[in-house]
Amino acid sequence: MSKALNILKEVFGYPAFRGQQAEVIAHLANGGDCLVLMPTGGGKSLCYQIPALLRDGVAIVVSPLIALMQNQVAALHEIGVRAAVLNSSLSQQEAAQAEQKLLAGEYDLLYVAPERLLTARFLNLITRIPIALFAIDEAHCVSQWGHDFRPEYSQLSVLHERFPKVPRIALTATADMDTRKEIIERLGLDVARVFVSSFDRPNIRYQIIDKTNSRSQLLTFIQAEHPGDAGIVYCLSRKKVEETTVWLADHGMRAVAYHAGMNMQERSQNQEKFLREEGIIMVATIAFGMGIDKPDVRFVAHLDLPKSIEGYYQETGRAGRDGQAANAWMVYGLGDVIQQRRMIEESQAQLKFKQVAARKLEAMLSLCETTTCRRLRLLSYFGEATDTAAPCGNCDVCLNPPQVWDATVEVQKALSCVYRTGQNFGAGHLIDVLRGNLTERVKQWHHDRISTFGIGKDLPERTWRAVFRQIVALGLLTTDSEGHGALQLIEASRLVLKGQQSVFLRLQTKPERSAGKRQTNDLVPLDSAERYLWEQLRSWRAKTAKEHGVPAYVIFHDATLHELVRLCPQTEDELRLVTGIGARKLDKYGNHLIEILRGC
Repeated sequence: MSKALNILKEVFGYPAFRGQQAEVIAHLANGGDCLVLMPTGGGKSLCYQIPALLRDGVAIVVSPLIALMQNQVAALHEIGVRAAVLNSSLSQQEAAQAEQKLLAGEYDLLYVAPERLLTARFLNLITRIPIALFAIDEAHCVSQWGHDFRPEYSQLSVLHERFPKVPRIALTATADMDTRKEIIERLGLDVARVFVSSFDRPNIRYQIIDKTNSRSQLLTFIQAEHPGDAGIVYCLSRKKVEETTVWLADHGMRAVAYHAGMNMQERSQNQEKFLREEGIIMVATIAFGMGIDKPDVRFVAHLDLPKSIEGYYQETGRAGRDGQAANAWMVYGLGDVIQQRRMIEESQAQLKFKQVAARKLEAMLSLCETTTCRRLRLLSYFGEATDTAAPCGNCDVCLNPPQVWDATVEVQKALSCVYRTGQNFGAGHLIDVLRGNLTERVKQWHHDRISTFGIGKDLPERTWRAVFRQIVALGLLTTDSEGHGALQLIEASRLVLKGQQSVFLRLQTKPERSAGKRQTNDLVPLDSAERYLWEQLRSWRAKTAKEHGVPAYVIFHDATLHELVRLCPQTEDELRLVTGIGARKLDKYGNHLIEILRGC
């Protein structure tokens, strides 16, 4: 491990291993198989990159995304590591050259897509070279229960069958117990050691608010919390992605879109813009993001409810990879619950898949409606013990604790209204009946003549909307199977109507402008002189990144620039003490940095 630590310091520029990194590296370097569950930003890549440099031969890294491979290889080139990609982005001539260099032993790491790796031609090719290890990144893609299933991943057991003596490492940031079991089973990792790090991302502030006007709420959030910051906004539909992008652009935001309906060239251009430029907001469906290695994403916003906690955790985990303060913000309403349940019911999947999807949705709804710390809920879902853990103090529930009220009578009124109107109407019409609003539709159906007309006029519309949202989330109402959004009673409704079960709900309060004080992006407060130096460093980094054709963070992370400002090194020996500056970067950029920092 002394050699591994030396590589960490000299090549990667980090002073010490974090968490379980050292254990994983030692195990893999000694030839053992392992499954590594480590949160986004936890340093998973080092767990196979350092063993790749310690062991003889080339490390074959299986990765699902071309952009991710290219960015990781660009970052490795910056620190002098011999790495390459072999994927569909290469011309036939470029691919042939890469294969020749592979056979000549000129690579330490080779990144490939699972589709290419599984071809007979590629498998035969790598039988001709010494292989240091196989790394299977984003291993949750192997699971049919996971949120991002890729059929090709289920065939990767061939690596163990064809190369039984080559150690393998499977890595993911998101996997519940069912997904972990399937990864182990499908990849043949039965005797592998499992490393599970804490899923906690303490720098991320979780905030879920009631949806009223999602785009206006989003704009207010960005303007108040993240002006000029890079962020990701997730929407469920392509249409909503496009409309939200235009809306943000019309209000002065630098926003671009990404969804599967766009042509590949446009998607690639927008992704490159997001990765290489600063302050870009990416509005996207979940087609975007897996493996995105941009460290300075300051917020991830959801305008629609994710299907599962795994999906939510994976998507929000793209914020704050550099360890600095970031926000995971979401708006959520009754329509989201109805829409997700309808999608499950209308799915052509087998019954077992629908049951799993329904269970995952229920867990997501519980997170949304919780009256206790959201972070503890998340950690508990992933099997991390929270019995003795204290609330985080950095989520909206901890910062603005919700009040709970006995809403049994109001819920009985709501359920009774569903029954009296024939179980054929959505929440909007039911609220009109309860509040005694004599609308044309109420008159058309003569619902002004039923016993529930006006019995809820003492509560405002906003409160009734919250009541319906929460009782649907709690499973006391369901939606019609035809997909019209009509609310209907189920067996669980009977106990409440008969007074045999009480119902406690979150009390709706006036929406807060923010979950708390605006978090600063700075690791330390900067005075005017330091701010000037910070901007000089950022300007130099942007210029250098453009010259090298790589994203700015590949040159240096923000955290490294902050440390340069704080320490103000004046010599090469002092620069060596800065996190993120290894031998290669010191040699390439040391003089430039000293010139900028001189006399600070």
